[in-house]
Amino acid sequence: METTLVLLKPSCVQRQLIGEIVNRFERRGLRISGMKMMQLSDEILREHYAHLVDRPFFPSLAASMQASPVVALALTGVDAVQVVRTMTGATNGREAAPGTIRGDYSVSNQQNIVHASDSTSNAAIELQRFFRPEEIFDYTGATQAFIYGDGEC
Repeated sequence: METTLVLLKPSCVQRQLIGEIVNRFERRGLRISGMKMMQLSDEILREHYAHLVDRPFFPSLAASMQASPVVALALTGVDAVQVVRTMTGATNGREAAPGTIRGDYSVSNQQNIVHASDSTSNAAIELQRFFRPEEIFDYTGATQAFIYGDGEC
């Protein structure tokens, strides 16, 4: 099992899509291992987007990520990183396939509803950035036997 980070961005929060997006992850069979609402600080944004800090669009990105609180999710499942990335779709909502979260709810590159970790190594780093260890729970969901076949977990 893998655990990955998803941030429901201010574009999701402000448009009142939190429940809709969380529901899609849960219906897919991913388990919520951690969930909290938080306001992102300049410090955490500079750390999270360190690869973009020197880009001319970073101030606009930071402002959009601080327009409201975000919801941080730790999602667990077999191949969770790839499953979530496939569900979220292309970064630019205009290019995201219909049926993906961004394809269904976004027409923007920046206001694109969600952030999702892009690798297992980045997921581990990002989870530590947004959650304390005691905020992520390891448990077996009652429906796990109906989500995965024998030997898949």
